[in-house]
Amino acid sequence: MLKVLAACGNGMGSSQIIKMRIEQVLKAMGLEFKVDHASVGEAKGQAKNYDLVLVAQQLVKEFSNVPESCKVVGLINLLSAQEIEAKVKIALNL
Repeated sequence: MLKVLAACGNGMGSSQIIKMRIEQVLKAMGLEFKVDHASVGEAKGQAKNYDLVLVAQQLVKEFSNVPESCKVVGLINLLSAQEIEAKVKIALNL
């Protein structure tokens, strides 16, 4: 099962919205997954427990110390299903 973390600057409503969009995309891709959401501060400490972390492009640098087993995906448009799908495919080599 793919473990995914959606992170945003403050972890409030926007990460919940991003989480729902990621779930829609991953379901359409036919993947088995679990998506959680958190603020960037929380996500930095939790990232090692996930396969993928999806964040705004400008926040990728905050995750420079995560293990290689965790892929950090930066998004320009956090709600773009097309961008999420394309970048997840690249990160997972699909």
